[in-house]
Formats: sequence, C-alpha cells, structure tokens
Amino acid sequence: MQALTEQELHNLAMNIVGKKLQEMGYEFVAVNSQLKRHPQFVLYKKGEPTIFVLVKATKNIQNPQEYDVIWMETFKEHALKSNAKVWFAGVGIANAESVDLPVFKDQPYYVAFEDFLKITE
Repeated sequence: MQALTEQELHNLAMNIVGKKLQEMGYEFVAVNSQLKRHPQFVLYKKGEPTIFVLVKATKNIQNPQEYDVIWMETFKEHALKSNAKVWFAGVGIANAESVDLPVFKDQPYYVAFEDFLKITE
C-alpha cells in the first residue's frame, strides 16, 4: 500500500472544498493547488465581494479548523489590500482504520469538513 503524499492529501482537500463552493454557486476566478501557496481559491459571485479561500489538509479530524493565528493576520492584511474577504477551510482527512496510520491510495478514509470559517466578513 502506498501512502498519499502531502501534495496528494492537499489535492484531495481542494477537491472536497471546490465541490462545496460550486454547490454554493461560486465561480472560480483563480485556483492554486500548490502547497503553501495562498489563497487556493479566489471566488466570484455577482453582487458580492471577492473571497479568498485558504485550504488546509490536516490529520486532525477532531478539530480541523485550527490554524496559525499569526500567519492568518499577515494574510488578512493582504486580503484587505485587495478588498477581499477571507474564508478558511480546514479539512481533516484520516485513515478509516486508525488515525495513527497514514491515508493510503485506494483505501477508505474519513473526512471532517463541515463549513468555512469566515475569518473576515
């Protein structure tokens, strides 16, 4: 069995978040799936301000919405300059048999993703 790489886990989280955003009626102005490049999604919806969505894949399925507060402050400043809102999507992904095991390709896994944390309104 082959464990998913950090980039593959990130791509999986991006797919989960992207699907939810499409269901919410958003159009993607830009998508960036490279690790540690932010934002991952720049959204457009007629009559609404631009939204930057930050996606983080984590093995923490109990509390996937945790993020680095200091880093987020820096990013909020960047968004302000662009008159954009900031949403955070923490996506917990864990092996279905044991959270201590990595997520393997073509094996069952749990996903913990409820909704977006709206960092700025």
